[in-house]
Amino acid sequence: MAEKRDYYEVLGLQKGASDAEIKKAYRKLAKQYHPDLNPDDPEAETKFKEVNEANQVLSDPEKRAKYDQFGHAGVDPSYGGGANFTGGFEGVDLGDIFADIFGGGMGGFGGGRSSNPNAPRRGADIAVQLEIGFMEACKGVSHDITINRTEDCPECNGSGAKAGTSTKTCPDCKGRGYVTVQQRSMFGMMQSQRPCSKCGGKGKIIESPCGKCGGSGKTTMKKTVSVKVPAGIDDGMTLNVRGQGSVGMNGGQRGDLKVRIAVRKDPVFEREDYNIWIDFPITYAQAALGAEIEVPTIDGKVSYNVPAGTQPGTVFRLRGKGVQKLQRSEGDRGDQMVRINVEVPKNLNKKQKEALQAFEETLDEKNYEKRRSFFDKIKDMFNK
Repeated sequence: MAEKRDYYEVLGLQKGASDAEIKKAYRKLAKQYHPDLNPDDPEAETKFKEVNEANQVLSDPEKRAKYDQFGHAGVDPSYGGGANFTGGFEGVDLGDIFADIFGGGMGGFGGGRSSNPNAPRRGADIAVQLEIGFMEACKGVSHDITINRTEDCPECNGSGAKAGTSTKTCPDCKGRGYVTVQQRSMFGMMQSQRPCSKCGGKGKIIESPCGKCGGSGKTTMKKTVSVKVPAGIDDGMTLNVRGQGSVGMNGGQRGDLKVRIAVRKDPVFEREDYNIWIDFPITYAQAALGAEIEVPTIDGKVSYNVPAGTQPGTVFRLRGKGVQKLQRSEGDRGDQMVRINVEVPKNLNKKQKEALQAFEETLDEKNYEKRRSFFDKIKDMFNK
């Protein structure tokens, strides 16, 4: 007969280890050597059985006391002792282990521990889209939004039972919502927990369902919610309005209302982050001589002096005339960028053409910096 290893050694513990340390070590090793995670590995299967055997003894105060006093002989008849060790997995509840391995389930072993059906559960979130104008996004606005959301049934106050009646605790699961079953497998007898089939996992029986909600305890109702859209919000952003979603279960908190913002384009302003851009047309004479112009902003018109000789495409910055920055102090704003477009006149009459030609004849290359620079580069290119 092969010599058995010390049970404390099997679990990687010292004699005198606490119950918590034994449980922790067992869970870790049981997951490490579980056959489902080590298919076709006889060594892992052997170690898995060895770990379970050690745990059965050390997690039982009476067996552990005998083992500490007499060793293997105190718990295994084959060693001459008086204990009755089965050598399999009788009575071992692996629910927590499988929950760790399979994320709450036991795969082919019958399902993991069900959550408490009477525990509070958060209500569902509701997502809607709200279209607003460009100026509303810049300045902020309040909007009323009508939504459909789940509420407690007003007829039965959310119980699901017909008025004048009440729910009853499920006799099969005693209100827990799940039942414990034993299943024999190649590793021995194993325990698992499954949703109660009698109550559908609810833990209660409704003998006379509410006529309005059909026993669900919930109903869909229209609700108008006032939503405050902050100044500075941009297209595609989502506002999270807490506690305005569907009602929770068993006293759980409500879900949230998620409002996705769609901003309509403006015919004059264009937004870039917190800055605003505008194309401003001026005349040839205004560009050449300079002029005072009135520039529209989201706050109204402001005066700006265009310097003489301003070229097409020149950009001027109006500081602090952009969009209010979200979650920043009031007045912390972007800028407005003014792009100058010089408009060349069309449809000139004879007199205008003659006047323009006469004016042109008074000019020379020193009046055209870009033109002079360009032709100088051409000259240099062909003189090489």
